[in-house]
Amino acid sequence: MLFLLAASLLWAFSFGLIKGQLAGLDPVAVATIRLLLAAVVFLPLMLRGRLGLRLVWRAMTLGVVQFGLMYVLYIASFAWLPAWKVALFTIFTPLYVVAMDDLAKRRFTPSHLLAAVAAVVGAAVVLQGNPSGSSWRGVLLLQGANLCFARGQLQFVGLQKAAGGRDAALIGWMYLGAFFVTFLALLARSGGMPLASFADWTPAARWSLLYLGLLPTGLGFYLWNKGATRTSPGMLAVANNLKVPLAVLVSWTVFGESAPFVRVGLSLAIIVAGLVFLMPREKRN
Repeated sequence: MLFLLAASLLWAFSFGLIKGQLAGLDPVAVATIRLLLAAVVFLPLMLRGRLGLRLVWRAMTLGVVQFGLMYVLYIASFAWLPAWKVALFTIFTPLYVVAMDDLAKRRFTPSHLLAAVAAVVGAAVVLQGNPSGSSWRGVLLLQGANLCFARGQLQFVGLQKAAGGRDAALIGWMYLGAFFVTFLALLARSGGMPLASFADWTPAARWSLLYLGLLPTGLGFYLWNKGATRTSPGMLAVANNLKVPLAVLVSWTVFGESAPFVRVGLSLAIIVAGLVFLMPREKRN
């Protein structure tokens, strides 16, 4: 659980940075550079891991979905939504996690579903009274990103077992696979000049991108997927919404966006209560 909490704290700052410094830039270019930075950091661990070709291919394919496609959709949503609303509209990820897990295992687990619904209710408390003005285009883009992320973190559990616990090497190959697909997409849409616009980016945008690529992307997703292998799907579903009130708080206090502070506090309390409720049940299984 500590891995999931650490990743959530890293991600809480990324919403405001993207909205403030990167929202007007090409989302495919932003995703490509973030993934390249993360892949470079993990390159030594990828080579040391010595995974077989089959595992490398599976990891790269999973990275295309969980990181590549997810990032393009996620960053594009900032053109239509403020940072704190982007954070809030990730509240459906827990439902996707438990629904996909139960569907794959052909079962229905009421405790997992109740935990996920509690997490959604907790995060939705902040949204009460604020749905107007939200662009449906941004919401739909974000739901596509949520589906990609939910699917990826569930599949990583089986992939990590097949790799004998070599998490860092797997994550590195996932970053590389995601980078390749976003780079090809960027190449196709830029007429062979993928980073031509990079020279026009402000220094603040470049520094923000460096930070986002190394910490929220590189370290954050490693911590999250590592934590996903050490908890149940129900707990993982609830933990997916820890970043929501944290991100709203950061956007409100650090980046100066207007957000309902009291409801954020209540939201965090409900999500934590869901975690406390679920943990004893998981320990008995």
